[in-house]
Amino acid sequence: MEATQKKDGYEFSRILYIVEAALEYFVSIAVSTIYLAKLTEYIGFSDSLTGILSSFVSLGCGFQMIAIFLANKKPVKRWVTILHILSQVMFAVLYIVPLFDFSKEIKTVIFVIMLLGAHIINNVVNAPKINWYMSLVDDKKRGRFTANKEIISLLGGMAFSYFMGIVFDHFEGAGNIKGAFIVGGITIFVLMMLHSATLIFAKEKQSENSEKTTVGVQLKSLLKDKTLFKVVLISVLWNVANYVSTPFMGTYQTKELAFTTSFASIIVMASSLFRVFCSKPLGRFADKHSFTKMLIVCFIIEAVAFGINAFTNTSNGKVVYFIYQLLYCAGMAGINSSVINLIYDYVDAEQRTSALALKQTFAGFAGFFTTLLVSPLVSFIQANGNKVLGIPMYAQQLLALISCVLTIGLLVYMLTVIRKLKK
Repeated sequence: MEATQKKDGYEFSRILYIVEAALEYFVSIAVSTIYLAKLTEYIGFSDSLTGILSSFVSLGCGFQMIAIFLANKKPVKRWVTILHILSQVMFAVLYIVPLFDFSKEIKTVIFVIMLLGAHIINNVVNAPKINWYMSLVDDKKRGRFTANKEIISLLGGMAFSYFMGIVFDHFEGAGNIKGAFIVGGITIFVLMMLHSATLIFAKEKQSENSEKTTVGVQLKSLLKDKTLFKVVLISVLWNVANYVSTPFMGTYQTKELAFTTSFASIIVMASSLFRVFCSKPLGRFADKHSFTKMLIVCFIIEAVAFGINAFTNTSNGKVVYFIYQLLYCAGMAGINSSVINLIYDYVDAEQRTSALALKQTFAGFAGFFTTLLVSPLVSFIQANGNKVLGIPMYAQQLLALISCVLTIGLLVYMLTVIRKLKK
């Protein structure tokens, strides 16, 4: 099998997949967490609005349903590449919007349209692209391959995040934050060109099943699949637990905890490095035991992480938030790959693109509307002098506690329902 793997003609394409994932990860870093908070703070957005914008990554996932209607549009390489270019150009424009000589209202409209549009387009192509690349990987080695892919992304992301942190701190120190925005926009544009090259030069495996199934038939088949919906519910419940608190952590770092951009980048680097060390063992564990058992381990770690973050405040922030971020990233080392690989465990090859899209659609909308629902709570607590029932507490502390409780509920679901499923 090993010899076949080395001589199947897709070795270089698998390498390009690893590079592609890393470059896409760099772009996501540049338009999320503390960097997104810097952009929105300059324009004048509130913390609750920034939290909602941060959850656009989840709302964008909701539009992966469109991918179901494109599942039969083969080959996928051309249209995936074109749409990826468009989405990343829109991400680059985010760094230009603060430089416009427009009113705050017009800047807000342009910023929201660019951010939401980029996430929607990015997610429309996500399921077909994943299915394209993962079809080049041996099913028996998916756990190790996805772990290696994630390790490269994380190591590169550490360096990239550190670079961005230095750039922002340098220009902010010089009183020229606009200079940081210009560098950020140019950086994303360069990443876009490199990312496009990885898509252009990668091969696409021809489908062994030449018979095309209509969208209606595919949807009907998927919607009748009870096992698939039990698996999809994992992603839905996780996004609810996750998006209660994480979209508000960018402003928490920049405002209440008063982290510098470079210190926030150091936290990202250290937690990413810890995630690297966790990825390989978790990948081997999944290949040996199952992705279900690995998810149970990861959700236990996440429950502990959220519980610890509930105690983060201005007096202990640099230590406690750092511990939270380490544990959070350790859990994420297995979650992202598991929720995708579970689809490959329980869905036929011809329906995987549609199943992935369906999973991301439900999970994406769940995450976004969860953030939307808790945003008024953040504003209320802040307007009430950061008190909950008379107890001094930042809004983000309460949200972290809620995330902890919801993750424990997800663990119960994994142990009582998912463990009993058969492939």
